[in-house]
Amino acid sequence: MRIFVTGATGFVGSAVVRELIAHGHRITGLSRSDAGAEQLRAVGADVARGTLDDLDVLARGAADSDGVIHTAFNHDFSRFVENSRQDRRAIEVLGGALEGTTKPILVTSGTAMLARGRLATEQDRPGGGSPRMSEPAADDLAARGVRASVVRLAPTTHGVGDHGFVPILIGLAREKGVAAYIGEGLNHWSAVHRLDAAVLYRLAIERGAGGERYHAVAEEVVPFKAIAEAIGKGLDLPVESRPAEHFDWFAMFAGMDAATSSEWTRETLGWTPTGPTLAEDLEAGGYFS
Repeated sequence: MRIFVTGATGFVGSAVVRELIAHGHRITGLSRSDAGAEQLRAVGADVARGTLDDLDVLARGAADSDGVIHTAFNHDFSRFVENSRQDRRAIEVLGGALEGTTKPILVTSGTAMLARGRLATEQDRPGGGSPRMSEPAADDLAARGVRASVVRLAPTTHGVGDHGFVPILIGLAREKGVAAYIGEGLNHWSAVHRLDAAVLYRLAIERGAGGERYHAVAEEVVPFKAIAEAIGKGLDLPVESRPAEHFDWFAMFAGMDAATSSEWTRETLGWTPTGPTLAEDLEAGGYFS
């Protein structure tokens, strides 16, 4: 397949590109910089120069492909609403270029805040509290006959080069001199290694029928206190309960319960995660150098 990948030089997207190429797919990756373009060419991918605001580039890349994987998203949380609107526009354009065909598109979302007090499943839908619009955009495409599906990433998608939630927690611990959790730290996150997530994207684009939600979750239940303890050990800092205000803008994420099942995804796609666990990645020390 010729697959158009957005976010192709990012933390997850670059792993997706390598996984697809290793299994015989031809890739065109979206890149906004010369350095990104060279990175893509070095692994054997073709390049489409542009950003998520270059809608003509997105439409052409999708139209010239046999399928689309959309991993790009601007994670500047100070502009989250605006970035969510940009994401929706991009999905609409990418999917619109596939309308009237049987070509698949995978868009990216997350498992956070799907359910409280139980394992979230692939059948759950996001509530109205999140401004992110990737899943409604995918649903709109599916209603128009496009083979649109969603890959939901765990809150901590970890590995070398991670710049997501765990590094934010590490930065807060360094700044405030304590690795903290809220209350008793019994809320849960889920986790996946980025290379395992990349395999899931490949299987979903190869085997998915359209309209599905897939959970990129290797560890379904990771106590938040255990994450704080690993950070405390890595930084040689005390581990303590602190009020939500300690986490500033990140308090909602630090306190969320995001335990998530991936049973249906594993059975449907034959996906078996094999990468390091979050604890193993943190123990390896790369997060604290």
